[in-house]
Amino acid sequence: MDKLNLLLAGPEIFLLVMIGVIMMADLFGNPDRREGRLVFFALVTLVAIAISMYDPFVSTRFAFNGMFVLDGMAVILKGALVIAVALALVYSRDYLAKRKLLSGEYVMLLLFATLGMMVMISANNFVTLYLGLEIQALSIYAMVALQRDSAVATEAAMKYFILGALASGLLLYGISMVYGATGSLDIETVAKSVSFSKANGPLLAFGLVFVVAGLAFKLGAVPFHMWIPDVYHGASTPITMLLASAPKIAAFAFILRILGDGLSGLVGDWQLMLIFLAVLSLLIGNVVAIAQTNLKRMLAYSTISHMGFLLLGILSGTQNGYSSGMFYVVTYALTTLASFGMILLLSREGFEADTLDDFKGLNQRSPWYAFLMLLVMFSLAGIPPTVGFMAKLSVLQAALDAGLWWLVVFAVLMSVIGAFYYLRVVKLMYMDAPLDAHAIVARPEMNALLGVNALALLVLGLVPGGLLEVCRRAIAVSF
Repeated sequence: MDKLNLLLAGPEIFLLVMIGVIMMADLFGNPDRREGRLVFFALVTLVAIAISMYDPFVSTRFAFNGMFVLDGMAVILKGALVIAVALALVYSRDYLAKRKLLSGEYVMLLLFATLGMMVMISANNFVTLYLGLEIQALSIYAMVALQRDSAVATEAAMKYFILGALASGLLLYGISMVYGATGSLDIETVAKSVSFSKANGPLLAFGLVFVVAGLAFKLGAVPFHMWIPDVYHGASTPITMLLASAPKIAAFAFILRILGDGLSGLVGDWQLMLIFLAVLSLLIGNVVAIAQTNLKRMLAYSTISHMGFLLLGILSGTQNGYSSGMFYVVTYALTTLASFGMILLLSREGFEADTLDDFKGLNQRSPWYAFLMLLVMFSLAGIPPTVGFMAKLSVLQAALDAGLWWLVVFAVLMSVIGAFYYLRVVKLMYMDAPLDAHAIVARPEMNALLGVNALALLVLGLVPGGLLEVCRRAIAVSF
């Protein structure tokens, strides 16, 4: 039982049990109170898991014969993940209810996707990694297609499913070659085999190419980005909000487990690949976003550029770079939730506030909401004193410490270009006349959480030291 330590996987087991409870509550409960009951059970589950992640500096422990690991990185990222999912659920409750999408299927798929992401974060074996990835991916495919009457959503789901299956095949093929080269699927065994040159070099290098390609698709990096704009635009806004935030946290852990841990001995090889991906993502993401008039598509290309910045921290191959990347992905998820939360706030039954024109004159309609959106745009642009500035600065410093000064200069130039389309939203809010005179109505809990979320971007920007130090210590314990 020491090797089958169920306590380490307690949050995942609890989540799985609660999914069954929610299924029964949806099936046998009072239909008139179904929506509130589903949301209540889901939020209680997520909050309980977040509370269980109280010790970010826990010593590294293994379960299931080394296939599952609980370390500092896992604790922090799981905590951030469930908070992100809980915020997404609160923000989207009214939107989903008015469109009759808040069902037992939606909540269960949401929690199954969360389960898959938690497994990805704690996986210590290529089989476990792939299992978590597919649980998450299959759930989100179904969530994108949940809006059955929308041809656009169905098309987006089909594109996402087909391209996602292709990327999973590439990743699985690469993993099979890593197994052929090292004789093991255990991450620590693979790392030792690579470090001591006991692996088949050509086969391992060939497998690495396929692994990086699969990882780049899951992260949304160029040239594997083609699914992001269509899926972000086609899916309903709550699904897009979830897709843009929580899976990025899991993908970061996924990449570190494979590249930073299992294939750390090949850092010189995968560093060159990640540099190529980062440069293209920064260039394409920022330049193409300028031409977008739909806010969801603009944020889709913004995501691509931000993944380029995230790769700057990972490709440094150092603990400082990994901790900077962790800080970046957590704060980026927080910022993205607030940005899509504002879109949901301005949307109403029969109307989607997903174009730039919908934000015209927001300051005249509500100075408070305009200020919150200003903080979000400043953070995405990396303008002080918001946390986006510190996040970009930390990954740029990590890349500079790795001797990649030319890449840092390029990233700064791309960030300047990116500031244009973010500040365009601020200009529309404060300098243009409103096109919509409808009152902005939202549930009290959404108002409160959205305000806290946006103000947190300012607070973390002014005092980022605490979160940065937690990320550094967690990475030091894990690596």
